[in-house]
Amino acid sequence: MRRIALIALVLVVAIVGVVVATGASGGGGGGGYQVRAIFDDAAFVVQGEEVRIAGAPVGTIASLGVTADKKAAVTLDIGSAAFTPFHANAHCAIRPQSLIGEKFVDCTPGTVSAPALARVNNGPGAGSYLLPVTRTTSPVDSDIVQNIYRQPVRQQFAIILNELGTGLAARGSDLNAVIHRANPALGYTDQVLQILARQNRQLAQLATDSATVLTPLARDRRAISDWVVQANTTSVASAARANDIARSFQLLPSFLRQLRPLMADLGSLADQGTPLFTSLNQSATALGQQYVNLAPFAKAARSSLIALGASAVKQQPALLATIPLDRRLLKLGTAGVPSFTSLDKLTKSLDSTGAIEQLMSVLFYGTAATNGFDSVGHYVRTEALVGGCTGYAKVVVQGCSATFQNTKAAADASASAASAGTAKVLAAVRAARASGVQHSNTGTLGGLLHYLIGSGQ
Repeated sequence: MRRIALIALVLVVAIVGVVVATGASGGGGGGGYQVRAIFDDAAFVVQGEEVRIAGAPVGTIASLGVTADKKAAVTLDIGSAAFTPFHANAHCAIRPQSLIGEKFVDCTPGTVSAPALARVNNGPGAGSYLLPVTRTTSPVDSDIVQNIYRQPVRQQFAIILNELGTGLAARGSDLNAVIHRANPALGYTDQVLQILARQNRQLAQLATDSATVLTPLARDRRAISDWVVQANTTSVASAARANDIARSFQLLPSFLRQLRPLMADLGSLADQGTPLFTSLNQSATALGQQYVNLAPFAKAARSSLIALGASAVKQQPALLATIPLDRRLLKLGTAGVPSFTSLDKLTKSLDSTGAIEQLMSVLFYGTAATNGFDSVGHYVRTEALVGGCTGYAKVVVQGCSATFQNTKAAADASASAASAGTAKVLAAVRAARASGVQHSNTGTLGGLLHYLIGSGQ
């Protein structure tokens, strides 16, 4: 019964806790920025008590009044312009200041993203700015709760309980609104419960997923513990380099600005490379089959590669032994660069000026000048003969061709002439040798004659 009485007392205080305070309703006489705040219960505040924002005094209570719907109207005179104007999301609450029952009004002026409070143009509080009852909070003093155990409050409370059903008949919505205003946490709790009710399926899935995630985490708790230790070490190291890390964040915007053109180019490259990647995607199956076909080859080549590696290991000392020779060859090559350059220039000059062709011509004409042909056959001259018939020609040159008739008689004549000529030639050679005359071609000619005519007398 006591619990029921306490709950009912809180409801009664939230509904009928209206105090008639001294002073007339109005804008007050502060002359500054004035806010007309509407409370369900003024909670024994008096004129002149402080108005605070974040614990700092910013004004006083200018006046107190009662609205037409039996609410407490408290006019707040805000003397500090730094905390004005109040916005639509502002909030004020009456709080105890000391043990002797002094009160003060604790306010938050709201955020600039919300519109400013509406100005009261006519009626009570004209010239001030209205803060509705939905943006205020009235406390319930402990002495009011404790009075329920005393006479005649106990008897009056019984009467109130008896008449509570009659007074609240068909006013459930009003009672709900009063309860929400009496303690904003109830309203917020109700909103949270509604949101959770709409998200019950997601919450159930979250519980299932959490169990799925936490199960492997529980198995790897040692790894997670080690990660925490390592994270602590990393944090300590990061704290030691805090200035460098801060500098990195300062340089990050400029780096991103410089990175933007590159990312644009990469985007363009990706767009241009789309056909290529499409073709690669189409060829992926064939490439995969090629890799599958390569697998037996790779398996068969493994033994060969192993043997090749073993051979390379054996050949390594010999290869290392060639390093001194390689160095000497390198030095030789480096030293021979001027000679090789000159030789290259010489060969290019010989090729461009036709020297090779001229040299071949000299050889040809020299051969033609020292070799002759007559009715007997070929012969070698000891002195060079140069004339109009020594040049090479593919057609008949008038006066330079010889035609021999009666080849049989000519052959007999040539045989007899050869024997006679041989004797004469040998006699001339012996005479030349006896006389002491030497010629650069004597040895060569002697060998050639020996080959052509055989051994003589």
